[in-house]
Amino acid sequence: MTLPQTIDENKLHEFLGKVVTDVGAAMSAALVVIGDELGLWRALASAPSPLTAVDLARHTETSERYVREWLDAMASGGYVVYDATAETYRLEPEQAVALADADSPAFVPGLFQVTAAMWASRAKIGANFRTGAGLEWGHQHPCLFEGTERFFRSGYLGNLIQSWLPALDGVVEKLERGARVADVGCGVGASTIIMAKAYPRSRFIGFDSHAASIELARQRARQAGVADRVTFEVASATDFPGDGYDLIAHFDCFHDLEDPSGAARHAHAAIAPDGTWLLVEPFANDRREENHNPVGRVFYSASTMLCVPHSLSRGGPALGAQAGELRLREQVVSGGWRTLRRATQTPFNLVLEARP
Repeated sequence: MTLPQTIDENKLHEFLGKVVTDVGAAMSAALVVIGDELGLWRALASAPSPLTAVDLARHTETSERYVREWLDAMASGGYVVYDATAETYRLEPEQAVALADADSPAFVPGLFQVTAAMWASRAKIGANFRTGAGLEWGHQHPCLFEGTERFFRSGYLGNLIQSWLPALDGVVEKLERGARVADVGCGVGASTIIMAKAYPRSRFIGFDSHAASIELARQRARQAGVADRVTFEVASATDFPGDGYDLIAHFDCFHDLEDPSGAARHAHAAIAPDGTWLLVEPFANDRREENHNPVGRVFYSASTMLCVPHSLSRGGPALGAQAGELRLREQVVSGGWRTLRRATQTPFNLVLEARP
């Protein structure tokens, strides 16, 4: 390899600074997951006053020497606040909401679990770069399933009932009266359960092709006290049973599918004449250069390791997590839907409404 004859030292140092920042983030991501698993974040958040490393280790029944190193790594990254005079550590309220409160719309440890799953599949996906083969969702590392549910659940808690469903034409009124809802690609059921708790007169069926996720979803429904109005079944987006649904929803899964056009046709056949199809997808612009930003970086990376491999594993078109509204529209229209509009959006989501 021939190196450039002239190197701008300032640009080189600037780039190496990015590398150091990224490597530090990648390394400390594992520590964020450990802190979540061991209850370190929750202990810091619930403490009435700042803690020393000895205090935190005692509260969590962990080793002080490991905890001290963990705390300094987290303080170095701005995830923990350190008082050098008192040699204590604490969480700011904003950090606590994001790291320690699983019911917060800003809760993020699940995203770090997804990152861990991506590292776990590195060898398999690396080999697929040469062969073009895929990797089914269910064959990924098990921490992916819990991490995905925890990460997306935060977004659903903050948006689904408050803004996404109200942005759809007449849907909330139907749900309040009593509607029939299919949540397709429901995973472990976070979105289904949130809707069921908000609209007790409606009935919800969650479908997913991953049997282990469906079993966990059933447990979650019982724990949430909504098992009387929620059922979960193993089925794919192109063969889930039933018709006459008032609302069919695909949350953050349509771009993963091996047959999105077929899924659109099946949803069209299953919807009531005046029903609504809700598509929630990762936010993306149609021009890829407009997605070259921090959010796009996260989505393209996850897409490379998770979304594209699943679609390819079954011969699909591999739309990817940054498909954009134009490419999604092509699939929806091919399924026979009459209209599609962007009902609302967030920095992380496109919320689309299709009508038959």
